[in-house]
Amino acid sequence: MTTLAEKLDVLSKPGWLFEPGKDGAVRCLACAHRCLIKPGSRGICQMRFNRDGQLMVPWGYVAGAGVDPIEKKPFMHFLPGAEALTFGMLGCNFHCDFCQNWVSSQALRDPASAGSGNYIQAATPEELVQRAREAGAKIIASSYNEPLITTEWAVDIFTIARREGLRCVYVSNGFATPEVLHALKPVLDGYKVDLKCMTDEKYRSLGGRLQVVLDTIKLAHELGMWVEVVTLVIPNFNDSNDELWEMARTLVSISADIPWHVTAFYPTYKHLDAERTSAEILQRAADIGQEAGLRYVYAGNLPGRVGPLENTFCPKCQQPLVRRSGYFVRENRITKEGFCPNCGEKIAGVWH
Repeated sequence: MTTLAEKLDVLSKPGWLFEPGKDGAVRCLACAHRCLIKPGSRGICQMRFNRDGQLMVPWGYVAGAGVDPIEKKPFMHFLPGAEALTFGMLGCNFHCDFCQNWVSSQALRDPASAGSGNYIQAATPEELVQRAREAGAKIIASSYNEPLITTEWAVDIFTIARREGLRCVYVSNGFATPEVLHALKPVLDGYKVDLKCMTDEKYRSLGGRLQVVLDTIKLAHELGMWVEVVTLVIPNFNDSNDELWEMARTLVSISADIPWHVTAFYPTYKHLDAERTSAEILQRAADIGQEAGLRYVYAGNLPGRVGPLENTFCPKCQQPLVRRSGYFVRENRITKEGFCPNCGEKIAGVWH
């Protein structure tokens, strides 16, 4: 019987995000683990491996692909109401015990995710772009698993998509290297980053480091990518006032125009002993973000229960500009140039 690893290894090709090392080893640059991978070995993500001195990377398949509103990613300031073709592969460089896509993300890392191989479908970049165009999508998004570890695949897709007039985005944990962000700059329009907590100890328990994620948010913003940040607010993990204040102030120090999404957790994977996030907790987190100086704060995953926190308001005159219900845009009054029609304030984002 073919194992999942054998099945995935067939769907790979030589990568280019690496530096050569000694004795056939390679230093992978796709994420901040910077794994030194010896011949016959795999990186922490398990998806990138060394075959006879050559870094091999995932290519030529999807484990999921579908068309849905860009608000579901979530992006609120990136072509509101536009459809996005979202694709994902398998694997992740983190091991969050509350992952809501763990069957895909923990492939080859958790035996319980072995069934993820049943979702694999062969695909080419051209086919995915054509599927997006046929569906009327204006955006292609890499999501479901961690896109950084499959960047070579994404770049091949995005290069064609950009030529066809489509926008391209990542939905990522932000554990990036400067090298991968600079490589993505020519083809990546938007970068959604998960900011999971504000203590390095907790970040290390998930498989990452806090400062790397903060540096990614800052550099992606400086490179001109449209950045939005999401925090899954988990009771008794990252929902203290002190931690939420630190998150909000840190984002303000980078740019007060970065939209911050505080979203609701529900018990899943190995984090089953925590309570669900209430609307009251999200309201408290949003209040902190607004008081800290963020101009655009949203609450998600509880449609209809968070009042106006689904909508976009002008930060100057407070007029509602984009009204939403769940993931659907009911009204968009922002001009195509990106201004408030009431007072003329420039609204940060990608609007056309």
